[in-house]
Amino acid sequence: MAIVQDSFQHEQAEQLLPLLAARDPQRTVAWRHGAAVSAAQFLAHVEQVAVLLPDAPAAVNLCEDRYAFLVAFCAIARRGQANLLPPSRAPQAVEEVMAAHPGSYALGEQALSPAPHGYRKLPALDPGPDAVPTAAPVIPAGQPVAIGYTSGSTGTPRANAKSWRSLCASSAGTLAMLGAVAGGRFHVVATVPPQHIYGIEMSVLLPLLGEVGVHAGRPFFPADVAAALAEVPAPRVLVTTPVHLRALVAAGTALPPLAAMLSATAPLPLELAQAAEQAFGAPLLEVFGSTETCAFASRRVTADGDWTLYEDVHLHPQPDGTLIEAPQLDAPVVLADIVSLHDGGRRFRLCGRNTDLLEIAGKRASLGDLTRRLLAIPGVEDGVVFQLDGTDAAGVRRIAALAVAPTLDEATILDALRRSVDPVFLPRPLRRVPALPRNETGKLPRAALLALLG
Repeated sequence: MAIVQDSFQHEQAEQLLPLLAARDPQRTVAWRHGAAVSAAQFLAHVEQVAVLLPDAPAAVNLCEDRYAFLVAFCAIARRGQANLLPPSRAPQAVEEVMAAHPGSYALGEQALSPAPHGYRKLPALDPGPDAVPTAAPVIPAGQPVAIGYTSGSTGTPRANAKSWRSLCASSAGTLAMLGAVAGGRFHVVATVPPQHIYGIEMSVLLPLLGEVGVHAGRPFFPADVAAALAEVPAPRVLVTTPVHLRALVAAGTALPPLAAMLSATAPLPLELAQAAEQAFGAPLLEVFGSTETCAFASRRVTADGDWTLYEDVHLHPQPDGTLIEAPQLDAPVVLADIVSLHDGGRRFRLCGRNTDLLEIAGKRASLGDLTRRLLAIPGVEDGVVFQLDGTDAAGVRRIAALAVAPTLDEATILDALRRSVDPVFLPRPLRRVPALPRNETGKLPRAALLALLG
C-alpha cells in the first residue's frame, strides 16, 4: 500500500532525507528480547505499522518499549505526521497535548485502561523470516517529525517543533562526540524514556542516523542496568542521568565493560562523576542542550570544567542569557544560561542562569550553589532550593527548600546550612519530605515542587 504524505506534496522540490542511514541491511538497529534486530527487519516493521495509521496531523507516541517507540516514531513520520511528546505520560498531560493538536490520536504497544481518545495499539512486532532488504523511506527535510515539550522545571511546559533536518543536524555533533571515545560502531543502553528530547537524541536518533544499536528496554534498578548492558556487545555506551548514576554508584553493582557513560538533564557534581568513573572504569561525558536547541556541547567534567561546542555552533552572550546559532536551528535561540567564552569562542564555562541568580540586600548567590550546599550536608539524600512566586513585605522573593533526610530534622538541616550560607539566603520554609517529585528524567517540575511545599 502506497503511503502518501498529502501535507507535503507541494514540497516535492525540497531536499529529501532518509529515515534510516543503513548501508548494510543486516546491520543491527536494536537489541530486543536478547536478539538483534536488523535494519531490514526494522524497515519491514515500520511499513507494517505505517499502513495502519489514520490520516491525521500528529500522534502522541506512548510506546514504552524503546524498539516499539522507534518503529512508531518512523511510521508516524512516514505518514507525514509529527510525533507528539508530552512532558509526561500522565493522562491529563496527554489529553492537554492532544487538545492543543486537534485531530491527533495516540499510539502505543500496550493495552491502556483508561486509554486516551482515539488510542490505537501497535500490532505485535514479531521477528519474521529474513526480511527482504528495501531502501529506507525518505521524507522532506523540513517536515516536522516531533513536537517536544519542556519539562516544566521553570514554568508551564512549552511546545517545540523539530524538523527532520534539524534532528539530523544535531545528531551529527553527538555522533562525532561519542565516536571519538566509543568508535564508529557502538551499542546504547539508556535509563531515560524515549519521549524526552534527551532520550530521543541518544536512543532514537543515534540508531537511525549512525552505526548504533540500541537496547529496547529502559532499565531502572542497578541490577537491571547491568543485565541490559550484558545483553548487548561491546563497545557499550550507557545513557543516563545524575539521579540514576548516584543510585548505580551507591549500589556498588558491577557493570559489563563500558566504552563511555553519558549524562544530561541536571548538573553533574564533580564528586559523583569521579566516583562513577572510578566504579565503572569508563569516561563520563555530559551533553549540554535543551528542548529548544537539542544538544550543542559536551565535556568530561573530571578532566575540564569547560564545555566544548559542537562543530559550527556559535554562542553570543547577551544581558539576559546567551544567543545560540547552530546547524539544527532555523533561527538563533536565546537561552537563560549565562556563559563566559574561551579559546576563541569554541569553549565556554557555565556561570548560571538569569533565573538562577539571586540578589538580596546587595548580596549575590545562585540557586544551583545553594542546592549544592544543601546536598553536601551529611544525611541529606536529595534536595532542592528554589524561589517562590511573589514577594514579601520588603519586595524580596522568598527562597524555599525541600530535603530528603530521614535521619535529620528541619532545624538541624538549617543549622548545618548556616555554616556555609549567608543568613539572607537561608531557605524559609525548609521542609523535610519523603521524596522529591522527580519526573522520568530526574527533573523537578516547578508546579510539583510548589504543590509538595503546600
